[in-house]
Amino acid sequence: MDIFKTIKDSDFGINNLPAVAKRERQASRAVVFDNEQNIVLLHVTKKNFHKLPGGGIEPGESIVDALRRETKEEAGCEINNIKELGIVEEFRNKFGLHQISYCFIADLAGEKGQPKLEPDEITDGFTPVWMKLEEAIKILASETDIKDYEGKFIHVRDLTLLEEAKKFIDKNNLIKNYKASSNP
Repeated sequence: MDIFKTIKDSDFGINNLPAVAKRERQASRAVVFDNEQNIVLLHVTKKNFHKLPGGGIEPGESIVDALRRETKEEAGCEINNIKELGIVEEFRNKFGLHQISYCFIADLAGEKGQPKLEPDEITDGFTPVWMKLEEAIKILASETDIKDYEGKFIHVRDLTLLEEAKKFIDKNNLIKNYKASSNP
């Protein structure tokens, strides 16, 4: 997969943190479409921003297995027809973190279910909401006053991913009847 975005502290005018990545984290995340071409976002109600489902890859877990697990946990749904988009790389110096997010498009498999959130996700108020891709892009684009350090990175990463998903769909003439063509 190609890297389509690298995000650094300097992108937010933060230049006083040392540029040292002490640990690396790999993650998987996806733009998931239902049968009506809606996608799921997680509204992080306590921090006032939205994000895509996804998260860290656990030791011994494949990128796609992590994606399936995180989507089930955070959005309450199974996925199929997974298609690679690209990579977003983040250097979060405040946390000494270099994060690599493997990004995908996928389809909802079966019914929408209930998330099984982690305690910190419950505390942050994660709430899944389904909407059209264009609406999701507008919502994230309008969230310009995010105070949370981590939220700033999530915002840029996920807005980039939504825009890349839109380009992919438009390029492949899949706007009305999106179905990814492969299933890794």
